[in-house]
Amino acid sequence: MIRKLIPVLLALLGLGAGVGAGFALRPAGDAPPAEGHGEEAAADAHAPEGHGAEAPAEAGHDAGAEEGAPEYVKLNNQFVVPVLEGGRVVSMVILSLNLEVGTGQSEAIYAREPKLRDAFLQVLFDHANAGGFRGSFTDGSNLVILRRALLEKARTVAGEAVLDVLISDIARQDA
Repeated sequence: MIRKLIPVLLALLGLGAGVGAGFALRPAGDAPPAEGHGEEAAADAHAPEGHGAEAPAEAGHDAGAEEGAPEYVKLNNQFVVPVLEGGRVVSMVILSLNLEVGTGQSEAIYAREPKLRDAFLQVLFDHANAGGFRGSFTDGSNLVILRRALLEKARTVAGEAVLDVLISDIARQDA
């Protein structure tokens, strides 16, 4: 039994290390501006371009435009889905999901996260049982079907606050 768990644990450890390294090594330009400093951060971003006096006016315009921008909610834990054939587990699929939500909806989504996780697991198990994780499971059409099913389920649980479901990581560990 422990022999079967070791590859899964190693895969999870490797995936976690990769995500951590990605966050640590991302370029400084990709970091979002700190909250409460939107105009100052935007002005700093425009300053190297040499706009001089125009930068503050543009920064104020950009900050106002971003107020309606969507927020992204990262679900805390990964989803682990077994793939069965003939009553045996032949592989495990590990996914990380993010939700695109309207401005100010993050807390409401976190409050409903257990219900969302339960609903998403049911969709993922149904997708696995239908053969969605066999073969070339990362094919665009397979992922579109999965995203659409996850979005429909998210909207039944959290309403129209959920704008989209994003699959940020996906991996399959064959036994």
